[in-house]
Amino acid sequence: MAKNLNCVSFTVLLVVLLMASTEILKTEAQTCSTFLDECGPEPFLGTNADCFNCCKYTYGCPPACKGLVEGSDKHCHCYQNP
Repeated sequence: MAKNLNCVSFTVLLVVLLMASTEILKTEAQTCSTFLDECGPEPFLGTNADCFNCCKYTYGCPPACKGLVEGSDKHCHCYQNP
């Protein structure tokens, strides 16, 4: 009986942590979702972190809040808060 209770408690804890972490990601996606502009060469051969650094350098940190390498032709897209 105690093993079952521990297993249920652990499962509930995992579900709560999963829900909390996805809500954090969902909040970030909502706050930084407006397309700003493209940055860097085409195709952009760097990572998402390199893309974000390009966005910060080109547009500044307050407007640019995220940089993602997207599309089949690998463009660096910069995003800002709505």
